[in-house]
Amino acid sequence: TATTEIYTQAFVGSVRCVQETGINAEYMGIKSMSREDNVYFAKLAEQAERYDDMVKHMKDIVAANAELSNEDRNLLSVAYKNWIGSRRTAWRAIAAIEQKEEAKGSKYLELLRKYKTKIEDEVEKISNDINDLLDKYLIPKATTPESEVFYMKMKGDYGRYYAECVTGDKNQAAGKKANEAYKKATEKAASLPATNSLRLGLALNYSVFFYEIMNSPKEACKMAKAAFDGAIGDLESLDDEQYKESASIMQLLRDNLTLWTADEAEEEAPKDKEDVKDLQPQNNLFIDKIIHN
Repeated sequence: TATTEIYTQAFVGSVRCVQETGINAEYMGIKSMSREDNVYFAKLAEQAERYDDMVKHMKDIVAANAELSNEDRNLLSVAYKNWIGSRRTAWRAIAAIEQKEEAKGSKYLELLRKYKTKIEDEVEKISNDINDLLDKYLIPKATTPESEVFYMKMKGDYGRYYAECVTGDKNQAAGKKANEAYKKATEKAASLPATNSLRLGLALNYSVFFYEIMNSPKEACKMAKAAFDGAIGDLESLDDEQYKESASIMQLLRDNLTLWTADEAEEEAPKDKEDVKDLQPQNNLFIDKIIHN
């Protein structure tokens, strides 16, 4: 019939369209997307805040087995950080509710704890997912100090995120792996200028690791202060863009130092972790003032 013919022509036209554009790897199942297509759709998914889709496109780029560009690395970081971010936020909310329910002997404690465990499992899955990419593709292919530091820092960050959510042996194992990755990243970063934003961001996140996971405020302060003092003298020599990036991270370092030294001076219990500032990639830049990321 005429109607059937119209629908058939429309379908053929759709197939031809996706064949020409490559917009079909997952959606139409006709052929794989090109690198360019995956980058485009990763950015599109970011704008739509569909970070699980963004992750899938970035994984396809990584699996192509080529070294990532600076833009690619930042897209990968944004994808995974936001994908895991909602779980971390959920876990903190549930953990706070758990304390209140426990205090009043709530009958829902068992169900609540099962739900919290479900979130912990999701955090672990995402952490394992990015670590597989790092170990199998990204770290072996890194050819510059910047890329090596970037990937080892990521490895440390995701170990820390999982360690936040668990206790006992799991916490210790995750913390140990995170510390090893951060340590290797710090050794590699020694070849970068003290004002380098990646080196400063690593010092920021590593110091947060010591404060939150290792419960070592003195070591956290020592590391943050060393990074801040090492960069402050050469900050004015940077161009405007570099200055903006580095100065923003240094402000976070200083904010944390103020918080942590106040804790020590007043001999109080550590401040709520929600106050601690750490670096989060956002809009493909390493500049942020997001609290506790």
